[in-house]
Amino acid sequence: MRDAHQSLLATRVRTYDLRKSSPFVAKHFPQFYSLENWGGATFDVCMRFLHECPWNRLAELRELIPNIPFQMLLRGANAVGYSNYSDNVIEKFCQLSVDYGIDIFRVFDSLNYLPNLKVGMEAVGKANGVIEAAICYTGDVSDPNRKKYDLNYYTKLVDELVKMGTHVLAIKDMAGLLKPRATTLLVDSIRQKHPDLPIHIHTHDTAGTGVANYLAAFEAGADVVDVAVDSMSGMTSQPTMGGLVAALQNTKHDTGVDLLKVNEYSAFWEQTRLLYAPFECTATMKSGNADVYVNEIPGGQYTNLQFQAFSLGLGTQFEDVKRAYTEANKLLGDIVKVTPSSKIVGDLAQFMVQNKLSSKELVERVDDLSFPSSVIEYMQGLIGQPPGGFPEPLRTKILKGKEKYDERPGSSLEPLDFKKIENELKKKFGEEEIQECDVMSYVMFPKVLEEYIEFRKSYGPVDCYETRIFFVGPKLGEPIEIEIEHGKTLHIVVLAISDLLRQSGEREVFFQVNGQLRSMKVKDTAASKDHKVHPKVDKNKKEQIGVI
Repeated sequence: MRDAHQSLLATRVRTYDLRKSSPFVAKHFPQFYSLENWGGATFDVCMRFLHECPWNRLAELRELIPNIPFQMLLRGANAVGYSNYSDNVIEKFCQLSVDYGIDIFRVFDSLNYLPNLKVGMEAVGKANGVIEAAICYTGDVSDPNRKKYDLNYYTKLVDELVKMGTHVLAIKDMAGLLKPRATTLLVDSIRQKHPDLPIHIHTHDTAGTGVANYLAAFEAGADVVDVAVDSMSGMTSQPTMGGLVAALQNTKHDTGVDLLKVNEYSAFWEQTRLLYAPFECTATMKSGNADVYVNEIPGGQYTNLQFQAFSLGLGTQFEDVKRAYTEANKLLGDIVKVTPSSKIVGDLAQFMVQNKLSSKELVERVDDLSFPSSVIEYMQGLIGQPPGGFPEPLRTKILKGKEKYDERPGSSLEPLDFKKIENELKKKFGEEEIQECDVMSYVMFPKVLEEYIEFRKSYGPVDCYETRIFFVGPKLGEPIEIEIEHGKTLHIVVLAISDLLRQSGEREVFFQVNGQLRSMKVKDTAASKDHKVHPKVDKNKKEQIGVI
């Protein structure tokens, strides 16, 4: 409900399809530890591309699945955003999340930076949520030559999280770097020191070793693992649910999950996935790849990076991008890589490929280069402090005198005035358009929220459209049904579309609603770019000036 489609389908799965499958999940999988269905990229994609409210999605799923705990991914002191926020923002966000249905918060930091983790953990605790603090895994604890992120590093990190009050420990293997031997060593080391601490493993199946890792994890003492239903599993997604259920049958770790019901659930998503073909990772990625053990690209980023490479004209150079990713990581100090730190490494890698720079050439020419803003902000310390510190003298040379921050990035921010923001939004969009959750969405993504509200005011709720209609629209003469609320359905048929109205750049659409003939004018966004339209002033937008 989150990471599988974030990894495979660019986070585009709509609430409409999640709603359709929810009653089945509630009925047949009540023994699940949790459903991870919120956080990560789902929050902004909901508004930005799907024109949905992420809070409404959560509330609707909670109503349909009242019997399984809901889990979300919380970026420590960044919540679901990419900026630094004052502490009262994180506290308010966590409280609202609990109010809308979240039970368990997997709290992580992209650099395993404890001060950022502490902010998120304390906010979850104040909201009476379950704190599942995460250690983000990188390196290879089974390789004695990889000394930076060894067993000692991870066990010390776990000790600190236990002291800070975590209820559950998550091992977040965002790139799928765990190997069965490493899994055994890591889980056993933690279990020996903390015999009563619940351990939850998350991995990606990029190299195809996911189920083997989970079997090793259970033998070493893990309690919970993350899987994806079969038709949404594998490659950069999670290991297969059906495969693991079958592998554990008739063992002491038997899940008790009905494999036939898993198959039935998988069949639903196999058909539904076809509706999202334009966003398929398989358009460019045809299989998993064990080279992830070299480049360490997170599963959620791998397909995005590949897509970006194609969009930048570097599609044929994706192998070069992956090699550059490895070099960029070393230049930055061999860091933990997960949003947003992974984006920093990816930005630097693409910068190197575009400018045909090796790591040696980059170091030699550092004084003459204009680095991506994300790299500069990282070197300033604006996302936190990496294990082992920043690479010098590269840091100083990249910054060229810019300020360095050694404290927690959000520690100096003043508490946010939510009431002031609420009043400003209500003044701009109208009293009835703004709820408490919209204020929080604005704090996380100001421009995205404003565009979402403008869309909602123009078109109303579109999450009730079936997915094919939402993405491609209806065919002429095709009857469609839209359930706007329980027991109330609109029957619509599009009858005809006029020629382009030259003066306005619109077309008139003729259609029936429950047998009644209607028409409306719709702007043709595909009309010629040379067509000039002179719209009237929008009096709600101060920056617009009318011509007299």
